[in-house]
Amino acid sequence: MMRSTLLRSSGRYAASSCLKLRREEEEALLMLTMASSPELRMDELPSDPLLHVLSYLGFRDLVRCSYVSRRLNDLSKHNPLWKSLCCKHWLLSDADRLQSGVSWYCLFRQYYGDLGRYIQYYPVLKRAWQQLKDFLQQRCPRMIASLKDGASEVELNDIEAQIGCRLPDDYRCSYRIHNGQKLVIPGLMGSMSLSNHYRSEVLLDVETAAGGFQQRKGMRRCLPLTFCFHTGLSQYMALEPAEGRRMFESFYPCPDQTAQDPSAIDMFITGSCFLEWFTTYVHNVVTGEYPIIRDQIFRYVHDKGCVATTGDITVSVSTSFLPELSSVHPPHFFFTYRIRIEMSSSASPEVACQLDSRYWKITTSDGNVEEVQGPGVPSLASTWCVLPSESR
Repeated sequence: MMRSTLLRSSGRYAASSCLKLRREEEEALLMLTMASSPELRMDELPSDPLLHVLSYLGFRDLVRCSYVSRRLNDLSKHNPLWKSLCCKHWLLSDADRLQSGVSWYCLFRQYYGDLGRYIQYYPVLKRAWQQLKDFLQQRCPRMIASLKDGASEVELNDIEAQIGCRLPDDYRCSYRIHNGQKLVIPGLMGSMSLSNHYRSEVLLDVETAAGGFQQRKGMRRCLPLTFCFHTGLSQYMALEPAEGRRMFESFYPCPDQTAQDPSAIDMFITGSCFLEWFTTYVHNVVTGEYPIIRDQIFRYVHDKGCVATTGDITVSVSTSFLPELSSVHPPHFFFTYRIRIEMSSSASPEVACQLDSRYWKITTSDGNVEEVQGPGVPSLASTWCVLPSESR
């Protein structure tokens, strides 16, 4: 089986200061141990220095300290300590705490009791979802209404029992926040439109995904993540390392058209795990890497090297890979492109121009060169023009 990779993320959630924080925690614990020694009475130490020491500890070490003495037990429940931890792990605000009606310590315990198994994923995914919703509210508000409320722990456990496979914790965590979206158009996970072709991928809710769980040869133990009504295209996640797939990687399946076995499947890899797959997509959306066209997210990728400026006019090119029209065997990779033409905002109105013709010199990866000439925009060349401060 040949594997074709669409994207490789560098992983945006690595803990760069892990060693430094660990050293600070060890120093804090050492000070507390010294404070508990017979030579120094804990009751004689002022609270402020002790609270400062405790502020360096993670929640697990803070709980351990609460068992050392009655004094530390009281100090370890100090509200500002747990406010900091609630903000760090659960992204909670003062408004959330006021609405709950309990202390920061109790609020942390509530969230940990419900979402504790996801604590390493929750802040990353919660922040990604919030960034995505904030962006959609400004640019594609109707998509917000299609998002479903989070699934419960019981519902996710029932799905695991139904399909006979364990769901990865990063996937479960995301679905505790939002259980995918309703089966509507446009889909949350990107669209593409050509003159005779349209694709829009919906992020499937976990119940619908379980209904499409694959057990057939070539796709065993694969769970669909997305679905397109128009093309039938889905991205899948491998729940077990089988048939050449790595565990939890996401991919577009692609039939091997040269194999004698009709079940032979090639893949276009889209992520190494759910966390990478989802957060990379959200990053591309909210940073403007993927343009918004007619209230839909289009998965065009812009290469900063594909930009040319002549006078007051700048031309840039973005491309998008269409897996549903591509294959690995035989090698056939279909791309579409988007051209953006902008005139400088400082240009005077007298230099407004019209696109009359176009010329392309296309060089393929194997060195073949093709030249294309023709009208600038068919049927629109006589009326279309670029004015200062405009783009097309």
